Amino acid sequence: MNSTFAFLGFFAACFLVACSGAVFRPGDWYENLAKPSWNPPNWLFAPAWTLLYILIAIAGWLVWREAGFVPALALYGVQLLLNAGWSAVFFGLKRPDLAFGELVLLWLSILGCILLFAPISTTAAWLMVPYLAWVTFAGALNFAIWQRNPRPA
Repeated sequence: MNSTFAFLGFFAACFLVACSGAVFRPGDWYENLAKPSWNPPNWLFAPAWTLLYILIAIAGWLVWREAGFVPALALYGVQLLLNAGWSAVFFGLKRPDLAFGELVLLWLSILGCILLFAPISTTAAWLMVPYLAWVTFAGALNFAIWQRNPRPA
């Protein structure tokens, strides 16, 4: 496969995952939730995720360029699916409790990618670190929102 096409493929995959945020939008439900004082302003999420998706795409492409389609890229695909799924669970189903569990799986899959990427491309592994940091923060935020907004019995 041509490296340029592969590069574009990784970006396309990340773009498709990003679209889940456009399909499952926060809306009034999210606006009316009790949130912690350290909740970032809504405008911050789009630029943060844009940068992260660029880094994620480059990381995947670097691993592919060095080693081809290795098992590490299967886990990369899993983390992309989990990433897309979080918006569906949190915003679509309006379930911060289930979304937190899904986010724990996402966090573990990102960590796994970093560990599997490192022997192949240290640059790719490091490009995933800001993503792990953001998802760590997002997990704390998700948990705080869940605790402040328990589901009615």
